Amino acid sequence: MSKLTLSVDPVVVRAAKRYARGRRTSVSRLVERYLGLLARPPVDAPDTPALRQLRGILKRGDRSDYRRHLARKYR
Repeated sequence: MSKLTLSVDPVVVRAAKRYARGRRTSVSRLVERYLGLLARPPVDAPDTPALRQLRGILKRGDRSDYRRHLARKYR
């Protein structure tokens, strides 16, 4: 196993130790898991029939219709 030296704010270190202790693990293990998640390639969403039907029905970039809808809905 490799070692890694990090510079972290002392307040964050205390909070991380408290968090790890509450989950019965170590800060090293938490960091290892987190970095492992970051290193994974992104997972594509499954292509299900429901997603195929929904794909493309929302307009991109124009939020004015949605804002008008919310304004009418919450009058």
